[in-house]
Amino acid sequence: MGRKNQNAYIKKQKEEKKRKKKELKRKKMEIRKNQDTSSDLKDMLAYVDEDGNITSEPPDDDLSSNKS
Repeated sequence: MGRKNQNAYIKKQKEEKKRKKKELKRKKMEIRKNQDTSSDLKDMLAYVDEDGNITSEPPDDDLSSNKS
């Protein structure tokens, strides 16, 4: 008889965990939806400098013309 109570308890715990996870996911989605997103192309560009590092600043034109 104790087994049935234990199964019911475990089932309730799983349902509660699932409900909390779903609520957290809904809140995260709402936060992302409300965030201001910039779709400007300039914000999306990335540049690679002479050392191979990714930067958000365009390379200097003076340096690139000396290598050619």
